[in-house]
Amino acid sequence: MTFNVAEFLDATAARYPTNTALIDGFERWNFEQLLGLCNRQAEALTRLGFEAGDRVLMLVNNSAQFVSLTFALFKLGAQPILIDPGMGLKPMLRSIGSIRPDGLVAIPKGHLVSRLFREPFQAVKKRAVLGRFPGVPEVPRRGSASFTTLATDPDQTAALLFTSGSTGPAKAVVYRHRIFQAQVEALQSMYGFEPGEVDLPGFPLFALFSTAMGVTCVIPPLNPSRPATVDPARMVTAIHAHGVTSLQGSPAIWSRVGDYCLRRSIPLPTVRRVLTFGAPIGTELLKTWQAILVPGAEVHTPYGATEALPVTTITGSQALAATPSRLAGAGTCVGQAAPNLEIRILPISDEAFEVLPDALPQGEVGEVCVCGPVVTWAYQDKPEATRLAKIETGDAIWHRMGDLGYLDADHNLWLVGRKAHRVEWHGQTFFPVAAEGMVNGHPEVARSALVAGRSGPTMVIERKPASRSKDELLARECQGLLARHPLYEQVQEVTFHPRFPVDPRHNAKIHREELSAWASGRRN
Repeated sequence: MTFNVAEFLDATAARYPTNTALIDGFERWNFEQLLGLCNRQAEALTRLGFEAGDRVLMLVNNSAQFVSLTFALFKLGAQPILIDPGMGLKPMLRSIGSIRPDGLVAIPKGHLVSRLFREPFQAVKKRAVLGRFPGVPEVPRRGSASFTTLATDPDQTAALLFTSGSTGPAKAVVYRHRIFQAQVEALQSMYGFEPGEVDLPGFPLFALFSTAMGVTCVIPPLNPSRPATVDPARMVTAIHAHGVTSLQGSPAIWSRVGDYCLRRSIPLPTVRRVLTFGAPIGTELLKTWQAILVPGAEVHTPYGATEALPVTTITGSQALAATPSRLAGAGTCVGQAAPNLEIRILPISDEAFEVLPDALPQGEVGEVCVCGPVVTWAYQDKPEATRLAKIETGDAIWHRMGDLGYLDADHNLWLVGRKAHRVEWHGQTFFPVAAEGMVNGHPEVARSALVAGRSGPTMVIERKPASRSKDELLARECQGLLARHPLYEQVQEVTFHPRFPVDPRHNAKIHREELSAWASGRRN
């Protein structure tokens, strides 16, 4: 049996040829036209020497061309390398050098980068440009619209997707064709996507999923590497103009769009679902969208990682219902397991597991480990990282998520923090997310971080702009909130930081190592 992820596009074009596939600004393609474009690009790339098995780095704007070229590479059996430029130039170049791509398909700016910084690109032997660049052949949009999708073993590598690098060095995750297939099936099962719907995905990878599901994809007017800079007015215009039914992307996007709509009483009557992921989801965001959406529409928060997605899902209503438990120190509820996915809570360890350990009892905190059809098997060219993150059990693979949590009596997963961020002190383990959930509900707290300080676990607070209380008073109030839990009442130090160091992409993931160094007095 063979399967190539490009077969999703082939099948949809055959079944719904005149349905709109992509809308990019003033341009639009139906599925028959999109398939023709992909076939022409696949044929052109083949003539330029690209072939099955090639690792092809894509440095292409979030656009219809990104979608068509990715499927074109799938069709000929090449392996697109997808990397987020939002991680920064140096980390991106380091990541490119580690993967040694055979080919480069890029906009002119991407080729310029490859000329200015030659070392990471030294293995590149095949090039194509979208537009014009001296000495590089163009990817034509004209030519034969007939190209036969390569029959592929479903366990062959389909693509290499880099992690964001926000929780450690970025690594290339090996995506097999069957992984993409399982993800599409899981998303359809969990959220009910149907052909004829209109999706506005704030993350480029999800544009591929939309196309694979036969859903119209509207390329959003934003820079996906900087979602926190989105112009909400332009997003709302796109939603209204195209009758968008589904929104996806970082909470950095939907926080700004939601606030904009709420302040101006702007309705979004066509939107049925909002999927937000990639960073912590605040209570205020959920309440905002509950006020905006029409009855029957819902916010969904899938939990997962590049290595395994989706793992769980929870609705906004369910998340808000769990607020009292979060304020009491229970952690963050992320819902129940995705279809056909198994969750096991393992003992906390920084070492590799050669054999899958027994699961911890219900309610006991450990490392979240998952197994199922959406779980990837390896990092490319990173055997030690693979050994630390994966546990093989015969013909199955388990992935260690690096998150700490527990399962409750209803099989809901609760997260209490990253394994690397736990604070050890006097023989006890303090879990940051659980403690932070207790103080983040304070009306003057913008965000918080429990880190290792000079004299033990320290709660660092970033105030909201409108905060007026004196430091001493706010510190006492936060300590009073922590005192509701017997473990976190031991946190004796509360301090204030003017502006947390956070990731540039989501403006939400806290650089805790920097905060810990600051709290310990090593930096001012």
